[in-house]
Amino acid sequence: MTHKVALVTGGSRGIGAAIARQLAEQGFDIAISYARNKVKADEIAEYITGLGRKAVLIQADGSTVAGNQLVIKETVKQLGRLDVLVCNAGMGKHKTITEATSDDIEEVLNLNLRGMMVETSEAAKVMSEGGRIVLMGSAFAGRVPFEGLSIYSATKAGLRGFAQGVARDLGKKGITINVVEPGPIDTDLNPGDTEEAKYLSGFVATGAYGQVQDVANTVSFLVSENAGYITGIAMPVDGGLLA
Repeated sequence: MTHKVALVTGGSRGIGAAIARQLAEQGFDIAISYARNKVKADEIAEYITGLGRKAVLIQADGSTVAGNQLVIKETVKQLGRLDVLVCNAGMGKHKTITEATSDDIEEVLNLNLRGMMVETSEAAKVMSEGGRIVLMGSAFAGRVPFEGLSIYSATKAGLRGFAQGVARDLGKKGITINVVEPGPIDTDLNPGDTEEAKYLSGFVATGAYGQVQDVANTVSFLVSENAGYITGIAMPVDGGLLA
C-alpha cells in the first residue's frame, strides 16, 4: 500500500482506538479526531508513528456541523487525501422517553446521526474511486432488549437507511458505505465484568461480551479491496444478540 489515508473519528479510545491501530498495521496513514482526551489520543498517535506511518490528531466537537466539516478538511490538508472514513464517534444516553428532555434528544441526534451524515457528505466530495466509508452503528438498531434505549436506537437505526441511500448515490463512483453494528463490547466505558454486563450477556447467543478487536477486524475487511462489492449493508458484530 502506498500512502493511503484513513480517518477514524472518536479514535482515541475503545473501539475507535482499536480500529486506528489495525488500519495503521495495514499500512494506512491515520487521522484521529477526539473531543477531550488528548492523552489517549497521543498514545494512539505514538503507536501509529512507531509503525512508520503518519498520525494526525484533530480535536473537534463531533456534535456540530463545523466540527464535522473540520475533521475532513484537516485530514486532507495534513495528509493530502482521504481513502477511508470510519465514523466512530458517538454517545449513549439511556433514558426512557418520558425522562428524556428535548436537549437530550438533540444531543444524541447531533452526534450519532447528523454528525455522521455531515462527515459522509464532506468525505464523498474528496474521495476517489475505491473509497470506503464505515458508520459505527449498534445491534440495538435491530433489537431493543430493555427500556431506556429509544432515542439511541433510533439514531443507530437511522444509519441503516442513510447507508442504503448513500450506497445508491456513490455506487457508480466506486465508493462503498456500510454500517458495522457492535453488540456488547468490553471497553473502559462499557466494561464486561459489571452486574449490568452480566444481565446483558444473557441476551447474547455466546453469553459473553465481545472485544474491540472483533469490531476492528470487521472494519478492516470492509475497507479492504476484497470488500469492493459490498455496500449499503448493516453488519452485526454482536455474538448473536440479533439471532
